[in-house]
Amino acid sequence: MTLVRRLYGRFRQLIHEGSKFLVVGGVGLVVTNGMYGLLHGHGMGPVKSTTVATIVASIVTYVGNRYWSFRHRERSNVAREGTIFLALNGVGIVIQDAAVAFNAYVLGLPHNKVAEVIALNTGIALATVFRFLSYRRWVWQAPAAPPAGAPAVPVGPGGDRGDNGRPASPLPPLMSPNGHLPGSLGADGAALDDPDQRTANRR
Repeated sequence: MTLVRRLYGRFRQLIHEGSKFLVVGGVGLVVTNGMYGLLHGHGMGPVKSTTVATIVASIVTYVGNRYWSFRHRERSNVAREGTIFLALNGVGIVIQDAAVAFNAYVLGLPHNKVAEVIALNTGIALATVFRFLSYRRWVWQAPAAPPAGAPAVPVGPGGDRGDNGRPASPLPPLMSPNGHLPGSLGADGAALDDPDQRTANRR
């Protein structure tokens, strides 16, 4: 258990990001397969079908990754992120298309449903690994390390730093029932949140 705990502590952020990324990717997978089946079933070619389906799914996964999977990482403006995201996603599309094209034109199985599904999802799996690593490296980079001697940044579960990559706000101090901070002293030096003192004040 100690080894497992150490490994989890070391790779905690990667595990959390990877888990969220896979959930978002699962949604994208459903979109991709659904769109591919719809378009190819209506006469569009296999490569064009997977390209269009992937573009639609990419819009869905961009939103999911930006606002959930990598929400705690550094962000820039949407134009920069979107440009790099689309460029890397284009490489992912080439990877997926290569798998589909290999099945259709090299193996000669463009109408074999089982082979089509295997080829499509093999391409998706390879492209998913590429996208995850490249998004972490170039689109949403790790937060910059604080300067030496700077106070620690509070983080939430899973390494979240708050919306837009900003540090999470500290919890407000607890107030006593009379509206004073705990430990506050009155003019006579008595604690304002002391029950005996409140009783004496009412008298």
